[in-house]
Amino acid sequence: MASIPSNNHNDKKKKKSHKLSDLKTLGLQLLSSRAHINNLPLLLTYVSPSSPPPYVLEALLSLQSFFITNLPSLPSSSFKPAAAGDDVQVDAEFIYRTWLRSKFDELVKSLIDVAVSSECDDTLKEIVLDAIMEFVKVGNKGKFHSAVYHRFLQSIAHSLTPVDTLIALLVKKYFNHLDVRYFTYISIKELAKTFKAEYMSGDRNVRINGDDGGHSREGVEFIHIVHSILSSIPPLENSNESDYTMWVESGDDNNALSDNQEAKQLKMKKNDEEIVRRMKLKFSKAWISFLKLPLPIDVYKEVLVILDQEVIPYLSKPIILCDFLIKSYDIGGVISVMALSSLFLLMTKYGLEYPNFYEKLYALLVPSIFMAKHRAKFFQLLDSCLKSPLLPAYLAAAFAKKLSRLSLVVPPSGALVIIALIHNLLRRHPSINCLVHRENVSESKNDDSKSEEVVKGADASEVDADTPNMKPGIDHFNYEETDPIKSSALRSSLWEIDSLRHHYCPPVSRLVLSLENDLTVRSKTTEIDVKDFVAGSYSTILGQELKKKLKRVPLAFYQTPPTTLFSESDFAGWSFNHEHSEKNIDGSDHLSAKRQRIGSS
Repeated sequence: MASIPSNNHNDKKKKKSHKLSDLKTLGLQLLSSRAHINNLPLLLTYVSPSSPPPYVLEALLSLQSFFITNLPSLPSSSFKPAAAGDDVQVDAEFIYRTWLRSKFDELVKSLIDVAVSSECDDTLKEIVLDAIMEFVKVGNKGKFHSAVYHRFLQSIAHSLTPVDTLIALLVKKYFNHLDVRYFTYISIKELAKTFKAEYMSGDRNVRINGDDGGHSREGVEFIHIVHSILSSIPPLENSNESDYTMWVESGDDNNALSDNQEAKQLKMKKNDEEIVRRMKLKFSKAWISFLKLPLPIDVYKEVLVILDQEVIPYLSKPIILCDFLIKSYDIGGVISVMALSSLFLLMTKYGLEYPNFYEKLYALLVPSIFMAKHRAKFFQLLDSCLKSPLLPAYLAAAFAKKLSRLSLVVPPSGALVIIALIHNLLRRHPSINCLVHRENVSESKNDDSKSEEVVKGADASEVDADTPNMKPGIDHFNYEETDPIKSSALRSSLWEIDSLRHHYCPPVSRLVLSLENDLTVRSKTTEIDVKDFVAGSYSTILGQELKKKLKRVPLAFYQTPPTTLFSESDFAGWSFNHEHSEKNIDGSDHLSAKRQRIGSS
């Protein structure tokens, strides 16, 4: 056996003197005989971000082949050799393999440094990634080497250089394996937990919003990278799927299953159900740990966009997101709009109770919502939230009246959406049809007193006594009131919608006229699909108008082109001498008059 190699202090000097062909020779010698084991530390020096890519590749090929062969017999990295005074006989072969394990750890560290380096090209990064994942596969005696994989993800998450290419390669080549996804969830949970602990302790390197108002680049980049990795992992969509691919085979003998085909299928089904259960559990823990981080506003919005479709359906217990979503919904503004979809999903499918839901939804109806980026999804959800027949009359009236008032100040595309929403409200809730046509105040008082009795249990006579006498034409609706109960919507009317009959935009006026017909002939009409209007804008309305084919184009003043500037009827009692006018224009009389004016001046 060869002697234990020593650390060579001249490795850097030798590194400069070797050519590419020399590296190939050193690698062949290392693979051929243990006598050339001293070539291993020398080859390791070339696996670094500062080395030329051909040198890195040549050294990596030799070292990868060497360690793939020897890894099964190496001790674990956590093993500590016996101290000098211990009564344990030191085995030279064991010391040699322990040294090899330390060199393997150095190689993994160097490969990770190359992978996250900005100096290396994408081709080399892909080769290095494949080498790291190969070590993950064979470096733990047939089991997934989670320690190496966690170190790799940790370096990616804390990298200050762009790692988009590396994440894309992981998604494309390895995230289709269930065990890679499984240990990715575990690593993300641990990374988020460690980051939060450091953040709560006041470590400036991970601070998002410091006391001085500044932003820590390290902390922001970390959260962006973790979110990029987590949102790129494909969820386990089909729970009945039995053909799951693994990066590291478990080594279970399939022949050990029963020869009975039914028993075999039953066992495979139970295994599949267990896989789905464990994957959902790790998926849930990873996402909950991530959502507890101090998310920057841009990441916060991106998370809210995908929660209802890509996260909630795959959680083990979706209701655990209720606190996060309620907090987001209470923030107000665009954050509330983006949280509405997920919160509505929890309420309708998972039994979440949120008493102040409609009050918060009512407060979101402001003019700016009609120009928001996610307005299309919001209006569809708004229409769904107002569909329940159990909705109280005062609440349906408040939403109808608030939308009606907004139709006066929003763009034409917003007015179209409002008309569709009010149309559906009037069809679903006949109790608010009194808003369509109201002529006197006493009628409004009686309607309002009835609604107050239902809501507050007050006596109708007391309500009438406290209500001042108002002249006809006064709108009782309080637009500034945030509480729908106190808005007095049932005492008002939808006069704003009637005013849209004369809207300057033709599609708006046409839709208002169709609304009147639909409410008159209910049996022959149906609800309006709000989805047809939510994506509208000035450009879409103009495009629709330009596509229309007009049989007859209206002129400005006349059906035929005019021949004179004024007609005889415009100047009654006057006559025009056309010949005299032409003579003045072209003849000498005009010129002589001009000379006289010049001479007199």
